Amino acid sequence: MANSQKRIVILVSGNGSNARAIIDSCMTQAINGSVVKLISNVQSAHALEMAAQANIPSTCIDHKTFHDRDSFDIALSQEIDSAKPDIIVLAGFMRILSDAFVAKYLGRLLNIHPSLLPKYTGLRTHQRAIDNEDSEHGTSVHFVTPELDGGPVVLQAKVPVFENDTVDDLASRVLVQEHKIYPLVVNWLCNGRIALNNKKAFFDGQELPECGYASD
Repeated sequence: MANSQKRIVILVSGNGSNARAIIDSCMTQAINGSVVKLISNVQSAHALEMAAQANIPSTCIDHKTFHDRDSFDIALSQEIDSAKPDIIVLAGFMRILSDAFVAKYLGRLLNIHPSLLPKYTGLRTHQRAIDNEDSEHGTSVHFVTPELDGGPVVLQAKVPVFENDTVDDLASRVLVQEHKIYPLVVNWLCNGRIALNNKKAFFDGQELPECGYASD
């Protein structure tokens, strides 16, 4: 089994709670893979300390030291390639990636977004759900394509929105679900159960609907 394990690189900008969930799942063999490197674009990111504690190689590539997005993406790509990964996981990586970068890793690049895509792409998703008086909110794991938060969804999880919810209340409820579904989808990719083909997500060879594998 060890020889078939996939090599995973995680990109992160902040605390890295989803990165932690993936690392833990690899350690318990819930994911058929191992995290071989963690890369952050923020020197103060707590995720770098977390990686060190887990004995995972990590590095920071500060985007502020680059003149443009393309030069940053080239440096990032070189660092990724040095780890020879099978899969690249975005876990709260707060950078818009260039089309060339995405194209290079297309089909091997996953992201998790805190909304029920295609609803609420971009930022402030929890506040927007509250402002619009939504009855439900959630999170989506999707393949990354050049369109911002526009890649096909693999799996979603829904949570209720209560009348007196604050942004923190809703964010915490969504995060619980993120920690459940992201490792699951990463494992699917490790085991070849999901694939990206012609801008569509497939599970065991069957095209998934817009909302991904889980649907009501």
